[in-house]
Parts: sequence; structure tokens; C-alpha cells
Amino acid sequence: MEFRIDSAVLADAVAWAARVLPARSPLPVLGGLLLEAADGRLRVSGLDHEASARVEVEVDTVVAGRALVLGRRLLDICKVLPRGGTELAVEGARLSVTSGDARFGLSLLPLDDYPAAPALPEVRGLVDGDAFATAVGQVAVAAGRDDSLPVLTGIRLALDGTTMTLAATDRYRYAVRTLEWKPEAGAGAEGADVVVPARRLTEIARSLAGAGPARLALDSGSLGFESAGTRATTRLLDGRLPRHDKLFALGEHALAVTERAPLTEAVRRVAVVAEGDSPVQLAFSPTVLHLRAGYEDDVASQRLPAALTGAESLTVAFNPGYLLDALGSLDAPEVHFHLLGPGQRALLTDGPEGTHRHLLMSVKPLV
Repeated sequence: MEFRIDSAVLADAVAWAARVLPARSPLPVLGGLLLEAADGRLRVSGLDHEASARVEVEVDTVVAGRALVLGRRLLDICKVLPRGGTELAVEGARLSVTSGDARFGLSLLPLDDYPAAPALPEVRGLVDGDAFATAVGQVAVAAGRDDSLPVLTGIRLALDGTTMTLAATDRYRYAVRTLEWKPEAGAGAEGADVVVPARRLTEIARSLAGAGPARLALDSGSLGFESAGTRATTRLLDGRLPRHDKLFALGEHALAVTERAPLTEAVRRVAVVAEGDSPVQLAFSPTVLHLRAGYEDDVASQRLPAALTGAESLTVAFNPGYLLDALGSLDAPEVHFHLLGPGQRALLTDGPEGTHRHLLMSVKPLV
């Protein structure tokens, strides 16, 4: 195998495929990236037991062939290559990488031991890459981090007609985002409801940003995406997330509206005196929001304009980290607080009928 490629193009392709490589594996070949050059195309592939990634780019193919090398070592080399043309060639038992005056050699891994990449599941339709990346980022902040409860580390992906619903919860907050997608005629008319590892889905979604429409593929065990020369798959998680329908049905409640960016800055400001996860208090009146954090002499406060309807006044308090995550995931100029009262559920939305909703449990207000 021998081919020529621009070093920046090579670095991007290797970095994209290397995302799925396991940090540690009892099988050394799973730390490898498979390079396949033929007919002016280079395919870079990586996989582990949970996910796979593949990207294709244009190259000047001199000799077609395949090579398997340590992926993270190749990635490190790509990061320091001089800009410009780069030549890669198999020389005996190693892969040589030459760029300008720099030359590297990498040991080859046995191709016969490398498992076959999983096939792409059935294509179910198209989703806009930018919209999908934004939506996944908005809900991923609420996904759990505790691997002892695997299903809570996932993101629910539900398909119903032309609506896709993404949702995540760690039991203390619950984020839901809906967006449009385009089902393929005759494919998966029955819809779908699965849970995908949040970390894997976030990585895939980021790679789809700016790539235009992406094909979404799904079967009973895996989810895949294909777009602009890239392909990625990830296994599904067993189980189901708790349903959010009843949690989000607040019934009669108060509504408070304020500007999101100033509120975010104010929460960060007053939270510097909060000990650990001690709460930030939000006291709403018809025209003013009064923020306060801290205890005794170590306190901070700030006032902001706000509008409250449905109550004469209302005070709630939140974990500052959770509140900042929720505010940061919204992208509208204003944030709408749908409030039941102190110590109860609170729903943050990007509008009266927002497509992005983030549920938080309020805590006991400061004394």
C-alpha cells in the first residue's frame, strides 16, 4: 500500500475514526486503525465492542492495499506532521509516514486478527446534521454519569412520524428536545423508541455538524449514521428511561420570564459564595427577580428584571450547577420558568410551547 495525502486531511480523518478506540482493551488489535487505499480513496476505520467509525477521503493512490496500525500512535504522529503533502507506504513489517523532512515508522498489526466492522443497520430516514448536533448537546447535559445505572447514562431517541424526540435524565433533572426528521418511505413506519449511550451519541452528533443531511439507520441492537463520507454505529442500551409525560404535566402553575444571558451571568456571579452544591435562591415578584446565594456573612445577591404571572410572589432554589447546565442548553433569548412552588418540580423552556424543555427539582430555599 502506498498513497499521498495532505497532512491536514489525514489528521482530520484519523482523529474522527480514533474517537471509538477503547482506552484499554485485552485485544491489542482493537487499538488499531484500519487504513484501506484504492481507486483514489482512503478509508480509515476503527471499532471496539460498542461502536464503530469509518471515514473516506480522497488520496493519490500509488499502490492499493490495507494496513492496520496503532490508532492513537498514528493520531499522535498526525498532530505533529508538517503542513503539506504526506506519503504513507507499507515497507515490510511497518508503515512509513513521510512529510517534508519528517519521517516516522509504525509497526503493523496482524490484519487476520482484526474483526469485521458491523454493517450499517436499516436506513430509516434523514435528519439535518446541524439540528441533530444541537439537540443532542441540549439534552446530553442531563444524562447520568453513574455506570452502575447504565440506562441513565443514555439518551432516549424516539421516532414518531416526522418528529424525533431526544431525552435524558439522571433522576435529578430531565431534558427533552423535539426536532423534525424525514422518514424514508416504507422504512420503519412503526416508529422507534431506543436508548443510546450519551457519550457515543454526543461524539457522533458533533461529527455530523455542518455535514448536511445524515442518514439515520436503526435496528434492534444498534444505531448508525452516514453522511458525507463518514459512517458511525453504536450499540443500544438495554432498558427504558422513565417516561417524562406525567412529570412535565404541571397543571396549574406560575410562569416567570426573564432574559437568559443576564440570568446565566448572575447565577455564576452569586454562586461563588455557595459552599459545594448549596443552592442559589430565585425570588420572583411581578417585575423583579432577586438572586441570592450563601449563608450568614458570606452572601451574594443580584436583581434582574423579570415578569411573574400566576402568583404574587414565588421563591425557589436550585443546585447552581444543574441550573447553569439547563440555562446553557437553552438557546432562546428568554427563559420561561414554569413553577409549582418551593421544593417542587420546575420546568424551564425556550418559549411558551418550547421544543426544548428541561425539568429541575427545586430545593429548600435559603433561610
